[in-house]
Amino acid sequence: MAFPVLLDTNVLFGAYLCDTVLRLAEAGTFRPLWSADILAELERNLVTRGVDPDRAARRVAFMSAAFPDALVEGHQPLVGSMACHPKDRHVLAAAVRANAELLVTFNLVDFPAESVAPYDLTVSHPDDFLLDQLDLYPGATVRALGDQAAAYAQPPMTVEAVLAQVSRSGVPRFADEVRRHL
Repeated sequence: MAFPVLLDTNVLFGAYLCDTVLRLAEAGTFRPLWSADILAELERNLVTRGVDPDRAARRVAFMSAAFPDALVEGHQPLVGSMACHPKDRHVLAAAVRANAELLVTFNLVDFPAESVAPYDLTVSHPDDFLLDQLDLYPGATVRALGDQAAAYAQPPMTVEAVLAQVSRSGVPRFADEVRRHL
């Protein structure tokens, strides 16, 4: 079984970053995990940022269909006992319930070490997570980025253009390191 990783909403929000992360999951480098709360928050945030509601719903439905084993359930009873930032207790509870080994989020400060230590859970910034993926699976990572670039027709994109987009999404060190592999 692949390495279980809970993905916070903020990692799934940006279309290019989400696509990169989920293409790596599709390649089998890790097992993505999320909860219905995370997906609902994603859909709500997309609509708030101007994405058409039908398009936001289709994106979430596509993710759910592509990764049917990603959905974590039964975590709600744990939410109240989580010691992280109150708005992210549902995220930590889902990670604990799923026995995730890693929680990937841009909000590192919301998950202090003392809140995750009892669960033998590591919290990682997406840049660090993707750098680890590149280090562990360089071929699969570069291939996934090539496939991602090839999938974009309007406008057509190169791997360099995808890297520029993901760099702007908050993972500049990953983008720079991939460029060294090209």
